[in-house]
Amino acid sequence: MGEKPLRVLACGDVEGKITALFNRVNTIQKKSGQFDLLLCVGEFFGTSPEAETEWEAYKSGAKKAPIHTYVLGAASQETVKYFSSSDGCELAENIIYLGRRGIFTGASGLQIAYVSGREAQHEPAPAHCFTAKDLIALVTPLVSNSKFKGVDILLTSQWPRGVWQFGNNPEIDTKFCGVSSIANLAEKLKPRYHFAALEGVHYERLPYRNHLVLQENAQHVSRFIALATVNNAAKKKYLYAFNIVPMKNMDAAELVKQPQDVTENPYRKSLKEGKMEKPPPSVLDEVCICYCWIFFKFQATQPTGPCWFCLASPEVEKHLVISIGTHCYMAMAKGFLTPDHVLLLPIGHYQSVVDMPSDAVDELEKYKSAVRKFHKSRGQRCVLFERNYRSQHLQLQVVPVPMEKCSTEDIKEAFVVQAQEQQMELMEIPEHTDLKQIAPPGTPYFYVELDTGEKLFYRIKKNFPLQFGREVLASEAVMNIPTRSDWRDCKSSKEEEEALAKKVRSGFEAFDFTMDD
Repeated sequence: MGEKPLRVLACGDVEGKITALFNRVNTIQKKSGQFDLLLCVGEFFGTSPEAETEWEAYKSGAKKAPIHTYVLGAASQETVKYFSSSDGCELAENIIYLGRRGIFTGASGLQIAYVSGREAQHEPAPAHCFTAKDLIALVTPLVSNSKFKGVDILLTSQWPRGVWQFGNNPEIDTKFCGVSSIANLAEKLKPRYHFAALEGVHYERLPYRNHLVLQENAQHVSRFIALATVNNAAKKKYLYAFNIVPMKNMDAAELVKQPQDVTENPYRKSLKEGKMEKPPPSVLDEVCICYCWIFFKFQATQPTGPCWFCLASPEVEKHLVISIGTHCYMAMAKGFLTPDHVLLLPIGHYQSVVDMPSDAVDELEKYKSAVRKFHKSRGQRCVLFERNYRSQHLQLQVVPVPMEKCSTEDIKEAFVVQAQEQQMELMEIPEHTDLKQIAPPGTPYFYVELDTGEKLFYRIKKNFPLQFGREVLASEAVMNIPTRSDWRDCKSSKEEEEALAKKVRSGFEAFDFTMDD
């Protein structure tokens, strides 16, 4: 604890603009103090005569790098001439070539894994390419150590294929972007920071997990950052500054802290917009390091019989509908617990949240946020629950509880205690957990989300009480309306339902994002 962090700069393709880079570094250091090292990914050298002349000034000692600079090897045949050896060496004072591939451990204990160049398309590999053997030689000694947790930093020139999955999208056509061998490498090495270049854009992916929630011990998150070319005309970011304490010197609890915007691991399975996507063949596939791809195919199914909740179905009671989005809608709950108890549902036929494609889940989250704000404005806290058991169409129940009735802690305790009374154990799961990681499609479960973001989860085995969610909220411990615990005992006339739906629709209008232009 209290370990002084290292101050690190990372840079994208320099392409021979070495003086421009170092001028920028000098400016930064004058403003915010000295950095410990500069890491350059992508193509460091340029192919123009001017770039060659500029390099001569550093090579001869006429000019000197203002910071310890570590570079990767050639990413094209034209720049191979600058590297006299495939082993690491000093190219000029303060400018060190790391090598074809390997691990660099600094005096502080910072561990940097690196792979130079591009993936080889054939054997024998050109000098600016890496092969399956390079990756095996890098990975095997590390992962064979039972104490291996991951590396601090991974430097590659090429992007990992599919890194954008489950995250924010880069401003680039990803059709031919990146290679799966680097994705496999990143999945194995679990870098805290992974830098790459060659695509000419800046892309900072949301941090992602390196463990399966509730199935594996918590691990640190990984951050992937792609950087643009030095002095690019579009002024895209090519330098990234960060502080890092080497993993080996960190307190375990501090290391595994999960930021709020953490996502699932993009390499664990390949899923994009509801389509099953097989990863391209990797050079790592040629050898016996086994990598398991998990596939899920998510698509709306047709109900086997009449469905009360499919919006296109003649059975749906349209007078209960309050708001309609692109993928989801909001409706009054039939046999409601309280007069503003609503349901959030997919328009298409999906049995549960984990069956829904990502765009529908995103819209469901928007609805959840809007309805929370709506109820908060009325002095109510929202309790959301889903029962994926003996139901054929997802119904996310949203029940408002008056704030003066009880605290969130009381509601949470009521769920936990009443579950225990029925020999069920509700588990608390991390706030930003994706249910798909815990409950693959087809898994029966019960799930509660409180207004603080806390989540409780129970994997249903058999004989689950169908009204459990309502029973807890109707109980003496929460709202004390026990006669309303079963929806079938709470029927209203169609006229009453229409009047209530109209009232809720009118109140919700100010929070309804589907009304925005």
